[in-house]
Amino acid sequence: MMRCFIFLFLTVLQLQGQEILFEGHVYDHKTKEPIPYVNLSFLNTLKGTSTDDNGHFYIDVQESFLEKQLHISSLGYNDTIVTAKDIYKSKKFHLVEESFELDEVVVTQSLGNSDVLNPVSSYSLTSGFSSSSTPWVLALYFPNIGAQKKFVSKVTVFFQKDKNFKRPASKFRLRIYDVDVKTKKPNQDVLRKSVVLETQKDKDYVSIDLEALHIKIPKQGVYVGLEWLFVPYNWYATTLVHPLTNKKVVEDRFAPTFGGVYNKNQNYKAMVYGMGQWTDFTVKSKDKAKNFIPAISLKVSKE
Repeated sequence: MMRCFIFLFLTVLQLQGQEILFEGHVYDHKTKEPIPYVNLSFLNTLKGTSTDDNGHFYIDVQESFLEKQLHISSLGYNDTIVTAKDIYKSKKFHLVEESFELDEVVVTQSLGNSDVLNPVSSYSLTSGFSSSSTPWVLALYFPNIGAQKKFVSKVTVFFQKDKNFKRPASKFRLRIYDVDVKTKKPNQDVLRKSVVLETQKDKDYVSIDLEALHIKIPKQGVYVGLEWLFVPYNWYATTLVHPLTNKKVVEDRFAPTFGGVYNKNQNYKAMVYGMGQWTDFTVKSKDKAKNFIPAISLKVSKE
């Protein structure tokens, strides 16, 4: 069985120049409370970080990065792009809560029928998705086939263990998006609350029951997203062989490593979000008959 890991983002050559500490806090514009797990990414680079439980962030960057644009994003708040120099000077930033109109709450009756889309077992995992440079979202598309009304019931996410990560658990955020009709890419969050999940040392998967939220699956389907959080809780170091110099290098990484499987169903589509945009992620099996996708199972209930 193939055990090699597919790393979304490889080490890049570092810019020359003075290195500085880029740090500060992110707050809610209205309540003035700190916001945990906000992702900050320098656009057009593979550099970024996240705020911790107290809304604090810090990262070592080249001084030249102060001239770059910084993308700041968090579930429930407007995505914002600012000049990094402004944040460096003030040491703080206030995010504005995203305004949206709530759909009418659907009170379901008996949901006796249910299906599991992309059923996965631990034995079917072949490799994994890892992140090392900046926070990303890895998303898998689930189509809505048929005319029946469907609701998100349960999401199960599988992981690959990494011997270099020594802590008993790691954290990540679950995202669920509707689909942009024109681009077919993830669009708006339909899961309007921040759901941060933890891996468990004795399990290679985690499940969450969302049936009580009555999340109706739109006609175009949904994307289930897994968001890495670049917080100290998730950090670990690993040693790799540099592809250009062939020398061993120590690289920062952030858990978890999400499991991956090959699936011949072409309806399932993987995408990654980073540096302010969604990009297709396409890796095929040797015979070109299957796509490599995140090991995410979605249980849906029907009316």
